[in-house]
Amino acid sequence: MYSPLNSHQGSSSSPAMEQLNEVVDQELDIEENPDEMTEDELEIIEEHDNEGGGVGEQKGDGENEEPAMPFEKKQRKKKSTVWDDMKIVKLDNGIEKVQCNHCKKLFAKSTTGATSQHKHHLNACLQKKMAMGEQNRMKQQVLSFTEGPSDGITSITNFSYDHAKVRELASHMVLAHEYVFSMMDHVVFNKFMKAVSPFYKKITRQTVKEDCISTYQLEKRKLKSILKSASRVSITTDLWKSGQKIQYMVVTGHFVDSDWALQKRVLNFCNVPSPHTGVIIADALSKCFIDWGIENKISSITVDNASYNDACVRRFREDFSLRKRLSITGKIFHVRCCAHILNLLVQDGLNQLGDVIDTVRKGIKYLNNSEGRLNQFAKIAKQLQLPSRKLILDCPTR
Repeated sequence: MYSPLNSHQGSSSSPAMEQLNEVVDQELDIEENPDEMTEDELEIIEEHDNEGGGVGEQKGDGENEEPAMPFEKKQRKKKSTVWDDMKIVKLDNGIEKVQCNHCKKLFAKSTTGATSQHKHHLNACLQKKMAMGEQNRMKQQVLSFTEGPSDGITSITNFSYDHAKVRELASHMVLAHEYVFSMMDHVVFNKFMKAVSPFYKKITRQTVKEDCISTYQLEKRKLKSILKSASRVSITTDLWKSGQKIQYMVVTGHFVDSDWALQKRVLNFCNVPSPHTGVIIADALSKCFIDWGIENKISSITVDNASYNDACVRRFREDFSLRKRLSITGKIFHVRCCAHILNLLVQDGLNQLGDVIDTVRKGIKYLNNSEGRLNQFAKIAKQLQLPSRKLILDCPTR
């Protein structure tokens, strides 16, 4: 058989050239008689292709395409590490997408096989970091001091920095202490955290904002599961204006848990637009009840003595009565706020002393308008050995 290299076989050639000639001869034989290929010949051809291909062949764009049967070449295995956490899925419309195994987010499948976009996502995927657990944590040995029966014991333990846990606690800190989100961008705060742990990674205001919403949703799901076991829930609600003259309504739920302990939870805090009629208040409360899944568990509603509250509770009483959801035939369904009733009694009594009360109020306003007057008033109180407190005006509605 003629080969492009057979003309040199008579001359002295290196062992490498002789091996190459053998490979070329085998390829030509296979092209003429493809059905006579053996497993050993296939293995030789595959090894040769991996090293650079046959003589006179050009690598093209179709080198990764699957060959025809019956000698189907095994599909090249994906080498990128992103495929450990991602997979290719086929949508209903036939389009193939790349899906993250952790957060189930979909990405466009690259025609060139590029995976940079997927790597960037995996580096920022919070669900992946949480799933990795101990495998994704940086560890170092630190000293911890444990109190013992005597003076104390010093032991060496493993310190694990968990950024996901830090983000969770940061959201709890912001929510519990009512910090502004921009606190996370403060330079001194980040220096302080770096001093606490060199592994600390900065948390932006947008990140902590999203984490606060995630924390709220998580705690809401926990409370919903607790409310499922409660047979009855009592509701208290009130409205007031903020410093910006915006009307808000708070809804609080009171119930007995599975351990027979009285629990109290704020279920909603929302803006209620004007006008404040019984229909609008009832609609806002109804949405809250449905959201928490307690629309059939209300045993009583406690409100103040405003007329719109009477209309609101009346609507609920009629609705619950039709659905036969009233406890004790509704005798304790409408509860009037005791503190509000007492305040009305006090205000009615103070009206009999209107002149005296007005004089006291004017005197307090006069003293508060000048720092010098307040200092002089404090000196006189000290000379008379009287206890001194800050002068404030009363609030008629509280």
